[in-house]
Amino acid sequence: MLIGIPLNEQSRDESKPKECAAQMSQYLDTVARRRCKLSFSKVFSYFAPRLRSYALKQMGNEALAMELVQDTMSNVWQKAHLFDAEKGSPSTWIFTIARNIRFDMLRKLQNRKEDICSDDLWPVLCEQTADPRVADLDVQITLEEVGQYFENLPDKQKAVVEAIYIDGKSQQEVADELDIPLGTVKSRTRLALQRLKGMMKEYD
Repeated sequence: MLIGIPLNEQSRDESKPKECAAQMSQYLDTVARRRCKLSFSKVFSYFAPRLRSYALKQMGNEALAMELVQDTMSNVWQKAHLFDAEKGSPSTWIFTIARNIRFDMLRKLQNRKEDICSDDLWPVLCEQTADPRVADLDVQITLEEVGQYFENLPDKQKAVVEAIYIDGKSQQEVADELDIPLGTVKSRTRLALQRLKGMMKEYD
């Protein structure tokens, strides 16, 4: 959180929409001109609960919703000078920021999904629900089957597969942590998955 304000706290200035919009515009102007934290706290306490509700409906995940709130309000703090009350209301401006951030988050999640699921060994793992804690029976069985052969992988391939499929890291994160090229991570992942598929077919 940027400021320690409960997300269920509602602004006292919301009884009349037009008056509230004018008030929020003034707060944003004060943030832009004086970097006033008190004014920003007013904006935050009013919009944070609404942004959270929007994000939960759109993304269905509490952690992602809170990340969207944090990123949106960080942008509001940094870009308050770009708000123009003559072009639109504070709500329109802030929710436009939120939508853009949501699209960026979804793109990153999709890229990561494609990155991890580039091979067809575990397609079922890429079809899980939004809640990663809920693994269906097919996923559990698949993991148990692969686990029987995992220890037979070379150490370098094992390290990459473990980081991606068990720790949930992206291939780029693994490359950075191991200080190796991204292409090497992809190559080791591909070889490891091919080896695992071969072992599973051999003992099928």
